[in-house]
Amino acid sequence: MKRRDFSALLATTPLAGAAGTALAQGGPVEGRHYTVVSPALPTPPGKIELIEFFWYGCPHCYAFEPLVENWSRQLPADVSFRKAHVAFRANLKPHQRMFYALEALGKEVQARPAIFAAIHQQGQMLDDPKSQAKFLSNLGVDPAKYQDAYNSFGVQNKCTQADKLSDAYRIDGVPSLGIGGRFLTSPALAGAGQRLPEQESGQRALQYTEFLLQRVRNKT
Repeated sequence: MKRRDFSALLATTPLAGAAGTALAQGGPVEGRHYTVVSPALPTPPGKIELIEFFWYGCPHCYAFEPLVENWSRQLPADVSFRKAHVAFRANLKPHQRMFYALEALGKEVQARPAIFAAIHQQGQMLDDPKSQAKFLSNLGVDPAKYQDAYNSFGVQNKCTQADKLSDAYRIDGVPSLGIGGRFLTSPALAGAGQRLPEQESGQRALQYTEFLLQRVRNKT
């Protein structure tokens, strides 16, 4: 959509040959499988910051979600993983605000599977705060508290920060992975122009992310 160990799984899929070959030959290729962020972006101290840029309404993000969620649970302790919701266009803003409102209420993680299912399986747009509040009430989210969070300065500030971060990483498609303020990859980039099934391109992006995390550790 424009604008610790994963090897056992990879070894059982067609990805193992393609991605494994790239790693055996010295790793993914800059400009083909990933890009370098220049100048490098400042990141919080202590851990390597890993960010998944996504959009609730993106079908590729929906397909990538099970892969990245299972993988992220096994990340090493020196990696800090989080999501950032993009808003390339004005009509994406309600979804972005929904993400940060739910995050502020501590409900985003539990609500996310249902939101993805509603949009991509049930055809619900959830593109305005009223329909969002009604839908989320069935998930135990208080409508009044949700509306307050949705309209809060704190959520507006989070959206502004997400927009700036997206611009700084030069995000032009999602899902994308920003690694330590230095690298960017994605299923689309990792596929290197090949028309791969979503699962294969997603798995490849995660393997390349592991490679790039190691580069950040080694400062190379």
